[in-house]
Amino acid sequence: MRLGIDWGGTKMEIIALNDQGEEIYRERIPTPKDDYIGCIEAVATLVANAETKTGQVGTLGIGIPGSISPATGLVKNANSTWMNGQPLDKDLSARLEREVRIQNDANCLAVSEATDGAGAGQYIVHAIIIGTGSGSGIAINGKAHRGANGIGGEWGGIGLPWLKQEEFPGPPSWIGHNGVIDMYCSGTGFQWDYHQRSGTALKGSEIIALKRSGDAIATATYDAYVSRLARALAMSANLLDPDVFVLGGGMSNIDELYDDLIPAMQPYVFSDIYETPIRKAAHGDSSGVRGAAWLWGKPGQ
Repeated sequence: MRLGIDWGGTKMEIIALNDQGEEIYRERIPTPKDDYIGCIEAVATLVANAETKTGQVGTLGIGIPGSISPATGLVKNANSTWMNGQPLDKDLSARLEREVRIQNDANCLAVSEATDGAGAGQYIVHAIIIGTGSGSGIAINGKAHRGANGIGGEWGGIGLPWLKQEEFPGPPSWIGHNGVIDMYCSGTGFQWDYHQRSGTALKGSEIIALKRSGDAIATATYDAYVSRLARALAMSANLLDPDVFVLGGGMSNIDELYDDLIPAMQPYVFSDIYETPIRKAAHGDSSGVRGAAWLWGKPGQ
């Protein structure tokens, strides 16, 4: 049995998968905010509940909104800031009396989709989250690419490439840089752009509904978003040249993107032809927690 936990800022979710990848248990609880020890105990409770209900003992992988520094062994870059500076893997391993594998939540998305999702069978999978923020993870041969400094796939903080004059300098990000991918390619950035153009604050789904009805401002907002996301993907194509891109997060549910992105990428891709597929995450909102479980690999693989 493989256990995976998605440790978010507002909720923690555990899933138990059997050897065939079938879900046999799931539970979700609120995250004990600003309480590191409380979070450790919450993880222990989730694991105990899952193993009691299933009658099995499982390996455990956890996806977190940050990463473990290879230099210090401590959590860094987590927006759940009470985790930062803590030896999370060591504390959890001691509490649970077993090895615990931890990865960034976007890397878990990549591992999930590379294992048995939209990127199954592909050697390099670049998974992009386009939700409240825009982050990414890379799986190579089904394994998370962590990188020498634990920042593999951290594209959100990179400046949007091929920035247009009207886009400069761009909105400031939470790390203090202007015009980064996280601000331009997220659902939050999509809503921000519509507000800048119209003076009206709407949800992403409302903007898309207007676009589909022929509204000019919503259409211009969508076209700009496609251009920005396409330029960010083209940068990855030129640098990484993955076998497949997989999109997750709320904006990934916009079906038009899958027809519009590759033509918008082609002027920026350094190749005479570009046909790498862009696919929606097969497991949707469950992909991250499934990827955490698959940090131990599928049995027999």
